[in-house]
Amino acid sequence: MEHEGKALAADETDAHHHRIVGLASVHVRAVVTWVAIFPLAAIGMTVLAALAPRWHPVLRAFTLTLVVVPTAVYVAVPRLLLIQARLAQAAARTRSHRRAKRQTRVRKSCRDA
Repeated sequence: MEHEGKALAADETDAHHHRIVGLASVHVRAVVTWVAIFPLAAIGMTVLAALAPRWHPVLRAFTLTLVVVPTAVYVAVPRLLLIQARLAQAAARTRSHRRAKRQTRVRKSCRDA
């Protein structure tokens, strides 16, 4: 992503210390990644334990990562980030609406006084 001709990481700010709209912070991305990987790994371990009980643990871990990592990177994490972005936009709209209502009340009370 670029801002004023400079490439920015998702957790950087511009020259005015404003976060770039639409990019999740590194902390949000870490939580989203964990939420994506944990259930995939838990389900994968359970399935592998039933299908391949005699496999060496390293082979099971290798097989598990062959499935979990691409599934998380290409399917789960992008979808969860999309959901998170929609929730963040909805929260921002709600805050903006509340701020506007508050300002309207203040202006009205100032006119009435």
